[in-house]
Amino acid sequence: MIDSPLYKSGYSKKVLERTDYPLLNLLKGGLMGVKIIKNTDLAYPYPLLIKNILTAPLVHSPDQKIIYSNKTQYTYRTLVKRVARLANLLGELGIKQGDTIGVMDWDSHRYLECYFAIPMSGAILHTINIRLSPDQLVYTINHAKDDVIFVNTEFLSLLEPIMDQLDTVKTLVLISDEEENTDSNLEFYGDYEDLMARVSDHYIFPDFDENAVATLFYTTGTTGRPKGVYFTHRQIVLHTYGFMSGLCAYDGQLNVNSGDVYMPLTPMFHVHAWGMPYLFTMLGNKQVYPGRFTPEKALELARRHKVTFSHCVPTIVHMLLDEPLVDSIDVPEWKLIIGGSAMTRDLCKRAQEKKMLLFTAYGMSETCPLLTISNLKNHMNAWDEEDQINVRCMTGLPVPNVHIEIVNRNGTPLPHDGEAAGEIVARSPWLTQGYYNDEKKSQELWKDGWLHTGDIGTINPDGYLKITDRIKDVIKTGGEWISSLELEDIITRHEAVSEAAVIGVVDDKWGERPMAVIVLRDEFKNKVKVEALRTFFSVYADMGAIPKFGVPERIEIVDHIAKTSVGKVNKKELRTQFFT
Repeated sequence: MIDSPLYKSGYSKKVLERTDYPLLNLLKGGLMGVKIIKNTDLAYPYPLLIKNILTAPLVHSPDQKIIYSNKTQYTYRTLVKRVARLANLLGELGIKQGDTIGVMDWDSHRYLECYFAIPMSGAILHTINIRLSPDQLVYTINHAKDDVIFVNTEFLSLLEPIMDQLDTVKTLVLISDEEENTDSNLEFYGDYEDLMARVSDHYIFPDFDENAVATLFYTTGTTGRPKGVYFTHRQIVLHTYGFMSGLCAYDGQLNVNSGDVYMPLTPMFHVHAWGMPYLFTMLGNKQVYPGRFTPEKALELARRHKVTFSHCVPTIVHMLLDEPLVDSIDVPEWKLIIGGSAMTRDLCKRAQEKKMLLFTAYGMSETCPLLTISNLKNHMNAWDEEDQINVRCMTGLPVPNVHIEIVNRNGTPLPHDGEAAGEIVARSPWLTQGYYNDEKKSQELWKDGWLHTGDIGTINPDGYLKITDRIKDVIKTGGEWISSLELEDIITRHEAVSEAAVIGVVDDKWGERPMAVIVLRDEFKNKVKVEALRTFFSVYADMGAIPKFGVPERIEIVDHIAKTSVGKVNKKELRTQFFT
């Protein structure tokens, strides 16, 4: 047996002895003795704390604007002062280091202030998922042990019925956009803006261990209770630099810099809005926070402020493309990172016709979330549009400081030939180290030193990862595996199809058979029949793209497809909807 932590981390002895895995050889080289030099006593160790993200914009672009919907705007100078005010307010509320503060708000400048002030004070930011069921809200708030909740008036109807079930919440702070009488029986310490106005805008943020927990939120899994995912200051800072290297460093179509205008289209309660507010604050970009999302308002803000970079799930892109105002976009390109669900070629092409340049990124709540981005390599910039779209719809290349492998059931790495499919496992300095207060689930997440994603994929010789399915969603029929994502990509190429989801259906003969759930575009509703869609599948079967038994026998045309609280297709709900 080889005396190597790599062997203990899922690599077999046979694999470790091979010489054609250069990354393994590099890692094995680290087993030699290392030398540590004692630091000079007066040297400053510069811990990787979130407060240091705020240093650069004050130097490079202190007068750049941060905009909240159509309501307010201020500069980075003001942001830093308001972050200090919020820290002083937390002290007034009796918050100590290690306490937890929950936030229930739309994407706003206030949420951005909470992203910084709460963890910079040494407390923990709990970004509460406002789309959870009442029972799940009670569970997550109690499990997180929230001491204080900042709550928008629009969410009082969620909080009031469950308030007497919350075990640790001592104080509520009201967030409101307008001066209005709040019709609520809840007791509030005060209004956010009124409280902020009466405290000092000077605060010296302390140094502490960079491994201190900064944020906490809960996954929206389709089975069991939500699981708490936590990240440290060190992880968030490194993730911010990881995103910067993935988006800003490479010569390609997706290139972001401080001149871009940023607007999030994912909720800020979901994985720190994918970590983007930290990145664009560090870069000092003009930022636009839309508040409550509607397609019309998002497009109006994008037009008015000439937004050039956003991120969202595919469902949001569908909504934007169906809104007539999409034709008013007047920037050369609006770059969008797409995650959460697979991006189809059809969606990518439709968006490009409207000056929206879509790229896939991949990650999960447990990975902070970034793992890969579908950047084009330099030589691909000369390819024709169809070939470039093929790459942009792949899951992408790992960004620096992310190590991705695909492994078989024994944990042995599989060839990067674009054919061999295995579970995607990952290592990176910003991956959550476990689930909050859930050792059993943490052990299932981390096996042999690798974070197991539950996704199946391939890696081609160029290093591009392509997810073929979730382990729980892959369809086994006639002894063969069929990718639901591949079937979804095929049917969305039909001109009449807006969205599609494919699930496995129990079949006495074949074990499982695929079933397709289809949403038609408005102009094709009541005009396209199921048989025409099945014929479309059959064309691809005749070409050998899919096996003939991969053609769905059952196709349901619906008005909408069930989604999770963060906009992903909810296949568990679809199975319940059609088979119970």
